[in-house]
This record gives sequence, C-alpha cells and structure tokens, in this order.
Amino acid sequence: MTDKPLNVLFLCTHNSARSIIAEAILNRLGAGRFKAYSAGSQPSGKVHPYAVDLLRQLNYDTSSLRSKSWEEFTAPDAPDLDFVFTVCDNAANEVCPVWPGQPISAHWGLPDPSAAEGNDSERHFAFADTHRMLYQRISIFTNLPLASLDKLSLQKRLDDIGRNAHPSPEMT
Repeated sequence: MTDKPLNVLFLCTHNSARSIIAEAILNRLGAGRFKAYSAGSQPSGKVHPYAVDLLRQLNYDTSSLRSKSWEEFTAPDAPDLDFVFTVCDNAANEVCPVWPGQPISAHWGLPDPSAAEGNDSERHFAFADTHRMLYQRISIFTNLPLASLDKLSLQKRLDDIGRNAHPSPEMT
C-alpha cells in the first residue's frame, strides 16, 4: 500500500444527506489514510439542513461539504478513485459513469433520512440513525487489512459490509 491517501467516493442520487454524512465520517475516521468525497447523479444543489445540524453537533468539519454532480469525478483533473460506494438504492440502479482506473465498488444502501416522516424529533432521529449505520460500516472498512487482501477477497468484504445491517466482528 502507498503512503498517499486512498480516494473514496460515496454516491447517492441527490448528494444531500447519506453520501454527505459518509464523506464526513470517512474523512474523520480515515485519519489521513483515506480522502473521502461525495457526489450525486442528480444533485439537489444543497446539503440537507438536518445533515449539517447533526454533523456540527458531532463536531465534524462541515465547511467543505456541498452537493455536487458525479460528473466532477469524471473530469480530467478529478482525483483517481480507489473505491466507489453507493449508499442509496436509486444510485446503485443507475448507469454510473466509467471511473478511470476501475476503482473497487460496492453497494451500501441505506434508507433515505430526508424521506422520513413524523415530527421534528423523529426526522432528526432518522438522520442520527443514518449516521450510526454509516459510522459502523465505515469503521469496519477503515479497519480492513487492505494491504494483505487480494482484490477478490476485498470485494467480498466490501459487499458483506453493505449486505449486513450489523456486520459481525469477524468481518474486520
């Protein structure tokens, strides 16, 4: 493995909640070993205010978070991607661009917290629950022995993380 951070792109349709939260989590947990980005196939152009509120309450740096198109990551000056994770079912079913370098990809679908119904507390809880699930998956990902896994084994581990709501400790 190299000393340069591994670039990870989280994709969702609107790039306003799940992928934004995942970007913030990995940039913190990755501790310089990973550089996270997020994008959407049909970006809303704004980060959901509940996502920003939650991340600020948890002391994440939100200054660079913005809703953007995945087309930014197909441009010639885009970072070379090592991993691409879809975090919503819509983005997983869309035809994605061809990513230069053929990064490893996996689907880690989660319910859309911005679609949550109920009172303000219930809607905020949906965002907190999304953070919890993403934090758990990203924690497992950042603790994988990447240098000792071949591509096929790594792909299986990443797919398992996305399939299991509560991944078991032996996955790490």
